Amino acid sequence: MRVRKFFAAGCLLFLCAVVCACGDERADRLERVQVGVACYNQSDTFLSGLLTSFRDQINGLGNDSLEITVTVRDAAGSQKTQNDQVRELIDAGCNVLCVNLVDRADPSEIIDLARDNDVPIIFFNREPVAEDLMQWDRLYYVGADAEQSGIMQGELATDAILENSRIDRNKDGKIQYVVLEGEAGHQDAIIRTENAVDTLRSNGIELEKLSYQIANWNRAQAQNRMEQLIGQYHSRIELVLANNDDMALGAIDAYKKLNYTESALPVFFGIDGTDVGLEAIVDSTLAGTVYNDKEGQAEAMAKLSVAVVTGEGMDAVKFEKDRCIYLPYAKVTAENAGEFIRKGQQAAS
Repeated sequence: MRVRKFFAAGCLLFLCAVVCACGDERADRLERVQVGVACYNQSDTFLSGLLTSFRDQINGLGNDSLEITVTVRDAAGSQKTQNDQVRELIDAGCNVLCVNLVDRADPSEIIDLARDNDVPIIFFNREPVAEDLMQWDRLYYVGADAEQSGIMQGELATDAILENSRIDRNKDGKIQYVVLEGEAGHQDAIIRTENAVDTLRSNGIELEKLSYQIANWNRAQAQNRMEQLIGQYHSRIELVLANNDDMALGAIDAYKKLNYTESALPVFFGIDGTDVGLEAIVDSTLAGTVYNDKEGQAEAMAKLSVAVVTGEGMDAVKFEKDRCIYLPYAKVTAENAGEFIRKGQQAAS
């Protein structure tokens, strides 16, 4: 009887040892991807949508052997704040950073922090200058080509002007236009504006620039700037080129507030293809936009975040300029806006 008891106790101890060993083995196999996201301003409509899609995409990559956590910090437009937040994210154990720079020309402190701690960085949406990306071989960029967005916006405006002679309301053979620009000195804003205007001119559209205003990508600021322009130029404005949808919608808000009739409105063009921008195209208040593929960018960021930590999947990543991933833009008009609305809905479901 005593032998049986010893035998049972021995079996129990053996089983416990096996279970513990299996548990230790599973723990050893579990990889952790701790993503620290530092963004310039979460109130930005496009950025907010991009981050939502990124969370969905990267959480979908987790499994029994891969644990993924995401921590997001908002710098609210302060580069100093963002530098401090990156330091905090690294100290908290993040092993990959996704950084949307406040000042694309000032990433050195963030790069130094990451390199000193061997934490790779995926810059997104705001591309650092080429020299800064070359500072370390674990720096990457995911975004889109600003030049392409400007060209496409110019093509959309060209098509509208050629198809609708009523846009030239004063019949002087020229299109009087204003520009709402994203940020003073911001490379993407400058490139979008220059290429939109150059594309219109290269397609034979004679232009007269009335003014341009900085509205910092913000709808309320754009409304304020547009009210000032309307007060100065009244019904002379025939075309509004905005560096993003929010500013285009802010310009429309200004005309609505001042009770302008539809026949007295200029045509408005944005960039980004945000949800509200697409709905405005369906409602025929916004003439066109250029779709900035937030779902594609989010997917690329998610897969690259996992790959740079685990080392798996890097061979499948298609880089340009060594360590950059660019997603193409697409032109959006009333004819195809529904397709892009459905694309966003499918990605969210």
